[in-house]
Amino acid sequence: MSVTTQSVSTDSAPKKRNLTIIESAYVAVMLFGMFFGAGNLIFPVFLGANAGNNSAPAAIGFIVTGVGLPLLGVTALAMSRANGLFELSSKASKKYGMFFTCVLYLTIGPFFAIPRCATTSYTVGLERIIPQDGNGQLYLFLFSVVFFALAFFFAMKPSGILTWVGKVLTPIFLVFLAVLVFTALFSPISGASSDAAPIGNYVNKSFFTGFLDGYNTMDALASLAFGIVVVSTIRQFGVKDPKDVAVNTARSGFFSCLLMALIYVAIVVVGVRSRALFPPAENGGVTLAQVARYHLGNVGLFVLAATVTLACLKTAVGLIVSCSETFSKLFPKGPSYRVWSVLITLVSFGLANFGLSAIIEYAVPVLMFLYPLSIVLILLALCGRLFGNSKVVYAWTLGFTGVAAVFDFLNSLPSALRNALHMNDMLLVAQNWLPFSEFGMAWVCPAAVGFVVGYVRMVLCDNKGMEEVARVAAGPDLEGSVANSDGYSSSDADFDESDAFAVSAKSTVDEPNFGNQS
Repeated sequence: MSVTTQSVSTDSAPKKRNLTIIESAYVAVMLFGMFFGAGNLIFPVFLGANAGNNSAPAAIGFIVTGVGLPLLGVTALAMSRANGLFELSSKASKKYGMFFTCVLYLTIGPFFAIPRCATTSYTVGLERIIPQDGNGQLYLFLFSVVFFALAFFFAMKPSGILTWVGKVLTPIFLVFLAVLVFTALFSPISGASSDAAPIGNYVNKSFFTGFLDGYNTMDALASLAFGIVVVSTIRQFGVKDPKDVAVNTARSGFFSCLLMALIYVAIVVVGVRSRALFPPAENGGVTLAQVARYHLGNVGLFVLAATVTLACLKTAVGLIVSCSETFSKLFPKGPSYRVWSVLITLVSFGLANFGLSAIIEYAVPVLMFLYPLSIVLILLALCGRLFGNSKVVYAWTLGFTGVAAVFDFLNSLPSALRNALHMNDMLLVAQNWLPFSEFGMAWVCPAAVGFVVGYVRMVLCDNKGMEEVARVAAGPDLEGSVANSDGYSSSDADFDESDAFAVSAKSTVDEPNFGNQS
């Protein structure tokens, strides 16, 4: 996951249906910059090293959730006419919108994503260079102090420095990554794939395991939180109709997502080939660093460490800023932006010192809860016109999904914690009743049932409402059904069709800002 704050001033753009080639390229670059983060590289290389000969179906599953779903998230925002995550999730209810927005921002902020930026930088770079003298925890602490001090400084004093670093860094990082991948792919390694037997869940459930691995990128969550920036840019270019905005989003994002998919596939193959050199590591950061040192030496490892650290620092600053702005606006009577920034930085610093593996391990249960809700919200927004964006449908579908997602959350907790809480027997019973639970997708059938229930209730409520309108219009003596001499019925004044069916949406949005989510 990466964060960009690019904006464009095109308020005077005339209304049109399609973007020009240059405008489409601009949007494509925005999408690529938003979703392709240096920290995400640790997941496909880990997948390749563990999936081995089953890496093809695993990579397909990873791309579905790591590339395709984020693009659908931005498209869904465009289709829904919502002006941000809070407004979109509030289609179920305001309380749910507040809950979902807070949990999502805490996940992509201080609880997991921001600490992971620091630990990824340390694991990929400094940990491979420092002396292995048993003081690794101390070195991580000192690195975190420097990392978060810089992140807080830039979050408090926005300037063009970090933007400049991002513009210069991204091309350098992509070139270096291309050199690393090309070298790792084409260097002769004996037995690169012959002994790459799949491990763990990749043996029999490679596609679904890869599908769940894509959750770790958190890009679908980022698309809901920050996708309004892309949508607003397209609107400012003059494309106003929600359907046209969605079509142009998908069209512009196709090539950037295709590029990301190719990069991920190449890194997966690098992970597979690494099995001939190293045993599978505890996380992808270690594997990536091992590959870089083996093929490019200590100089290559240093360059990788520097570029990944700067890229992750830029992402951390963007997340601190966006989370602080969002919470200060969600709770206007609460802490100020500065106080939120301090709290988010301190929490992130504390959690970062648990290490990369621990952060990933404890992020998985939360993502297993959040991603089903996000996927269903995206699908409902994309198909909203089919059921008139009814709150009843949103509430019932998300309600059923949430109950099943709690099971996926509990079932993915670390085994030691499950044993301590004596939950295994209960989870086993629930697993026998919920289809697809063995694949980590127990929410699928409940979500479908919730949608059917919500749709039926919506139809029944609509029919009841129409009957009530007809009854009021007819009156006890059916007088209301007879028009007066001017051709005007007195019952017409009691029913305003525009109030019942009109759809309101802002056609223009001010210059994109991550804080404008509420």
